[in-house]
Amino acid sequence: MKASVKKRILIPIFALSVFVVGTGFVKSDFFEIAKQIEIFTTLFKELNMNYVDETNPAELMDTAIKNMLDDLDPYTKFLNEQDVESYRINNAGEYSGIGALVRSFDDKLLIVEPYKGYPADKAGLKAGDEILKIGDIDVAKFHDNASELLKGANDTSVEVTFNRQGETKTAVITRGAVEVDAVPYYKMIDDNTGYIVLAKFNAKASSQTESALEDLKGKGAEKIILDLRSNPGGLLSEAINVTNLFVEKGELIVTTKSKVKKFNREYRTKNQPVDTEIPLVVLVNGSSASASEIVSGGLQDLDRAVIMGARSFGKGLVQRPLKLTYGTQLKVTISRYYTPSGRCIQSLDYWNRDEDGNAVKKTKFNDFTTRNGRKVQDGGGILPDVEITSAKANELTTALLNNHIIFDYATDYYYNHTVAKMGDFTFTESDYQDFKNYVSKSDFSFETKTEKTLKAAMTDREEVIFNPTIESDFEALLQDIEQSKIAALEDYKKEIKSKLEDEIVKRYFYREGLYDYYLNNDEAITSATELLANENEYFNILK
Repeated sequence: MKASVKKRILIPIFALSVFVVGTGFVKSDFFEIAKQIEIFTTLFKELNMNYVDETNPAELMDTAIKNMLDDLDPYTKFLNEQDVESYRINNAGEYSGIGALVRSFDDKLLIVEPYKGYPADKAGLKAGDEILKIGDIDVAKFHDNASELLKGANDTSVEVTFNRQGETKTAVITRGAVEVDAVPYYKMIDDNTGYIVLAKFNAKASSQTESALEDLKGKGAEKIILDLRSNPGGLLSEAINVTNLFVEKGELIVTTKSKVKKFNREYRTKNQPVDTEIPLVVLVNGSSASASEIVSGGLQDLDRAVIMGARSFGKGLVQRPLKLTYGTQLKVTISRYYTPSGRCIQSLDYWNRDEDGNAVKKTKFNDFTTRNGRKVQDGGGILPDVEITSAKANELTTALLNNHIIFDYATDYYYNHTVAKMGDFTFTESDYQDFKNYVSKSDFSFETKTEKTLKAAMTDREEVIFNPTIESDFEALLQDIEQSKIAALEDYKKEIKSKLEDEIVKRYFYREGLYDYYLNNDEAITSATELLANENEYFNILK
């Protein structure tokens, strides 16, 4: 189907259809809604009956709905039957499959991370392996999500054909039960400091965090570091319960406000806490979102923990799955959430977009106060009490990650370096120079905001003043900017090197090894440990 047919005709009309049928909500302008529904059903019937080629009504409708919802916010989603099952699995924390994180892009299916001891790992698959075929199905020609083909009942087998460093290989993987731990790692850092990684807020989050906390206290922990970095969130109820481990029963943690009255709620802690006095540092970064921000924002507003790291993502929107027909669902944004101090930390305004259609980022913040009277702000995620420079995201590092340059370099590094044990690994200056050469030889490119502005000016130039000399100056400036990007690899060396080390360590020692590596090499963990060792400084921050 041509995009113009899908997007210009089907999407606007079907938006109204889903709104009325999916929610049961009747607006005052019901006649206009009913009219648009009738137009849509007539159009859809005539299109499928008369279009020159055969159409697939299910695919056409699925595309229409999903593209329509893209105009709202990225969290309001139509879930077909397959999506509903994936959503259930993500929240449950267990499924049957090969036990690996896979990424689908550009008709490719890539192993990003095999989980230690699970089927993919046992079958010998490695990060960076590109899956070409699953059984007899060619991934490049498969139009749905090919990763779903890897899932299946326990003890069933699937043969995969994959490319590794230019060589085609095959492996037979026997599927098994995969447990997705909310707390994949916890350990004592020193004699009295415990460290807990909370990676996601699935149904196991609070129980596993509580177990880890109790175990660490039993081993002598008198201070705790809770790591929420890169935790994308999950279940709201679990965020409340995790916060409850450290604060009294009955504390207000989050309030939701909506145009629909029944969604306006106050969420308070319901259980007896584990420990309301133990000194606590919570680590966040730009990928800590949603439930992670409820926990960190609540603990910050109640002056129960020192927040360290970098400003969090800024997702202050709450979603709820609403059942539709034939096993489908609409995951819809129903409200905004507010931390105990009354602030909403939503960063992007999806209802006011710029001329390019991008959500506008909030730049003016309002002040609020914590229980002890400390100033905090709304609108831009959770700003840490103590910022860690290396934890901050920047445009270059983000582009290197999004374009898979760091991932691909780590793959090459793994096959060209032997590292027998953790103590043998050091990412040297020579290695970083090699990475810079790798980037310069790759097809990596990213466009800065300055470049976009300059190119727009050159496109919309005013002939009266835009002469060849000015055009030449513009071209020279663009070339200078391109050169400065290579120089920026040195300027942001600390942040980039940290991401490289993370990816490389996982190749040799899995994720558990990465967390072991963090304990001695991660700046945020080191700083948090030092802060907790200095009681006066810790409590002064919270005053």
